[in-house]
Amino acid sequence: MKARATLTSMKVIAVGLLAMLASMIGVGSATAHSVVLSSNPENGAQIAAAPERVSVTFNEALQESFASLTVVGPDGNLWTKGDPSVEGATVSAELGELGQAGDYTIAFRVTSADGHPVSGTRTFTLTQAGSGTPGAAADSSGDSGSGGIPLWPFVAAGVLVFGAGLWFALRTPRERN
Repeated sequence: MKARATLTSMKVIAVGLLAMLASMIGVGSATAHSVVLSSNPENGAQIAAAPERVSVTFNEALQESFASLTVVGPDGNLWTKGDPSVEGATVSAELGELGQAGDYTIAFRVTSADGHPVSGTRTFTLTQAGSGTPGAAADSSGDSGSGGIPLWPFVAAGVLVFGAGLWFALRTPRERN
């Protein structure tokens, strides 16, 4: 009788481990996000004059909601004009004439087609000063997190549920008199 219970317990553990392994197989593809393919100006480019619009292009379509695209100059001011627009896989904003020569940072935050937020920066250098007028000072209170919902609470909950199920399956029933 005890050998049968041990064999049953081993089968339950094996099935549980296989189920856990099978559920983890798809994790790699589920965490893929949009990636930047190019920008205008290109990352690290040295330009003499600003383009009319600055843009960042991704490998997949973007959601139009909540897109953000700004250019911050070496003076710490915003240089984009108006709200960004999304067309397919590209987010862009009007730029206009820039000011002093130096490094400019394109900061973006978009929502990919699968609903995950993607953010980052690209830089370019203006080699000749322009006559543009800067916008407001860039907000220095932006969050530095990766964005999105943290994964660890879901992993912890899954481990707890799996452990409770395994405990319930392996516990030895009490004999009734």
